[in-house]
Amino acid sequence: MPIYEFYCGKCNTVFNFFSRSVNTQKVPGCPKCGKKLERKMSLFAKVRRGGEAPAEDGIPPVDEAKMEKAMAMLAGEAEKLNDDDPRQAAQLMRKLTDATGMNLGAGMEEALSRLEKGEDPDRVEAEMGDLLEGEEPFVMGAKGQKGRRKPKPRVDETLYDL
Repeated sequence: MPIYEFYCGKCNTVFNFFSRSVNTQKVPGCPKCGKKLERKMSLFAKVRRGGEAPAEDGIPPVDEAKMEKAMAMLAGEAEKLNDDDPRQAAQLMRKLTDATGMNLGAGMEEALSRLEKGEDPDRVEAEMGDLLEGEEPFVMGAKGQKGRRKPKPRVDETLYDL
C-alpha cells in the first residue's frame, strides 16, 4: 500500500496520503486550505547494517534508484528547454537543487535569481564569472542562504486517505 507525498505551496507544507492501490494520477486538495496539491518526490532513507560506518565525505547516503529516476526526469525536461529563455534554465536548476537537497552558494543564488528575471545569461556570466569561479556552486545543507526561496516546508505527520 503506497504512501504518496504532496506539497501545498500556499501552506508550505508536505502532506502524506495513503492509497489502497497504486494511484499515480489522483491529486488531492490541501487538507488545510483546499488548494490543489503538487506531487512531490518522496525521500527514502537508506538503511545500513549496524556495523557499517557512515561515508567519510559527509554526504548523506543516497537512494541510487531514486536519484536515477530524478536525473532521468530532469534530462527529459532539459531536452524541452528553449535556449532563448533563461527563465527555463533557471527553473531546471531549481528543480535539480530541490531533487538533490543541495543549496546554492551565494553567488550561484544571485546568478540564478537574475536568470529567473530574464536577464541575458552572457551578461550575467560576464559580470559574475570571476565570483562564480571562486565559489562552490552547491552546498549541502547550508543554512541562512540569501535568495527568494521559501523556508524548508513543514511536514504534516497526519496520514490522509487518497
